[in-house]
Amino acid sequence: MVPQLNCAVLVDRPSAHILLVTIDRPDVHNAVNREVAEGLARAVQMSEADPDIWVVILTGAGGRAFCAGADLNEVAAGNLDRLFLPNGGFAGFVHAVRTRVWIAAVDGFALAGGFEIALACDLIVAAENSTFGLPEVKRGLIASAGGVYRLSRLLPRNVANELIATGARLDCARAHSLGLVNHVACSGEAVDRAIRLSLVICENAPLAVQESLKIARSSLDHTDYELAQLSNERQTWIMKTHDFAEGPRAFLEKRKPNWTGT
Repeated sequence: MVPQLNCAVLVDRPSAHILLVTIDRPDVHNAVNREVAEGLARAVQMSEADPDIWVVILTGAGGRAFCAGADLNEVAAGNLDRLFLPNGGFAGFVHAVRTRVWIAAVDGFALAGGFEIALACDLIVAAENSTFGLPEVKRGLIASAGGVYRLSRLLPRNVANELIATGARLDCARAHSLGLVNHVACSGEAVDRAIRLSLVICENAPLAVQESLKIARSSLDHTDYELAQLSNERQTWIMKTHDFAEGPRAFLEKRKPNWTGT
């Protein structure tokens, strides 16, 4: 049985190497309060501490919203700072250091800080009814939890600039055509589609996936020379692992590899 984090964030293990994390506040569109921030921070810690967790799926309960961003009740009470944690930033998540693959499974709208949480994931699977947006400018605010610069990295510059400046919503079909959404699912089936994608990822050597994504995440912050150095460093480390030997051995023996994550 998977230990629960708190009443606002639930976890499950749909498969041996997959952790499903659900923001469970559907009555307020899964808005982030202190409990959500603490729960997501613990989910990150849980996934990093368990070598058998290779992929994490993050979703919101209820089918209407992935996450609406900050809980306005907290904001109105002057408690905005309670939604930020020292090591993870907003929601205890957007700036957290993570090595596992994180997939946002969006069913409904992902707005403001909720969109920023999705943007902080490695992949996005969305139901066809989903919408995305950074409406902060409509309220005199800035999407300061990573939304402005992450959106600019993932979309063509002028498209991102328009969304940021207007606060307009992006529907799922266009988000997919622009490459922001990896896979589109029928309404209510985003988690199922994310699980299928996770199982494909889990067919690969987990340490190789983690180290490859570490380099990919650094690609916009370093020069080609620095990235080559990092790639060589991580490849040298990978060559010392069990899985490095297992891959070629399984190929030669015409069988599926038995990845151990060691």
